[in-house]
Amino acid sequence: MKIALFATYFSEEHEEYYMELLGRLSYHNFTITIYRPFYEQLVQKHLVSPDTETFENNQELRNGVDYLFSIGGDGTLLKTISLIKDSEIPILGFNTGRLGFLSSISKDEISEAITNILDKRFIIERRSLIKIETPPNLFGENNFALNEITVHKRDSSSMIHIHAYINNVFLNTYWADGLIISTPTGSTAYSLSCGGPILTPDSANFIITPIAIHNLTVRPIVVPDNVTIKLKIEGRIDNYLVTLDSNNVVTSSSIELEIKKENFQIKLVNFPNKPFFSTIREKLMWGWDKRN
Repeated sequence: MKIALFATYFSEEHEEYYMELLGRLSYHNFTITIYRPFYEQLVQKHLVSPDTETFENNQELRNGVDYLFSIGGDGTLLKTISLIKDSEIPILGFNTGRLGFLSSISKDEISEAITNILDKRFIIERRSLIKIETPPNLFGENNFALNEITVHKRDSSSMIHIHAYINNVFLNTYWADGLIISTPTGSTAYSLSCGGPILTPDSANFIITPIAIHNLTVRPIVVPDNVTIKLKIEGRIDNYLVTLDSNNVVTSSSIELEIKKENFQIKLVNFPNKPFFSTIREKLMWGWDKRN
């Protein structure tokens, strides 16, 4: 079985964690390939052999990889999406970050997680993606996101006006700092912090959530994910920011955005003892009161 290891940087604080994970993989005779920037840091620390296989892009990742292990927080896992693309390689997130909705395997669960992978005691969750279809060159080939697409004013200047259409039917003009179009997976991310609802991952919906809305009667709205959302932006400044998860570009207000559901999905590995409702209870500390 071949495992790809991905991390954005080497943390001295988590060196023991890396050692345990690499040791367990070696003990169970897994073949590994490592994201090259992370590999170079591991080699410097003498944690892996210099002849260990590496990868840097989607084509190299498709070379017989069975699973990708993301080592970090949710932000790290989001960065794997542009590497995985439509390859159907399942992702398992090991959490060295903070909250960890997506990267749910903690430091003390390494051995159990690897045993579960070997024994195939896990669930594959298919997660929908969202994409910017036009303009096609705004993000190039990586025009999709797992969590959300956001349009936002660039600085502390006055709010922007966002005209939103659903299947070419006018929805609303949002006078706000920005607007979030979220997937069900992203409902526990930026959208949640702006007052959006939580959706179960298998919900076939998008959430449209305004950021610092001028009119307080305008609330987040849930729409089917088979619609086309069109956004036209106006403001005193000609440029604004468009974000796909952690990737962002500055673009002109003359550009209209057309947003749809992506044609492929991402596979996330989860375990039976970590259902969605248990995760949100734990991460959001529901019921964490000394009286309970």
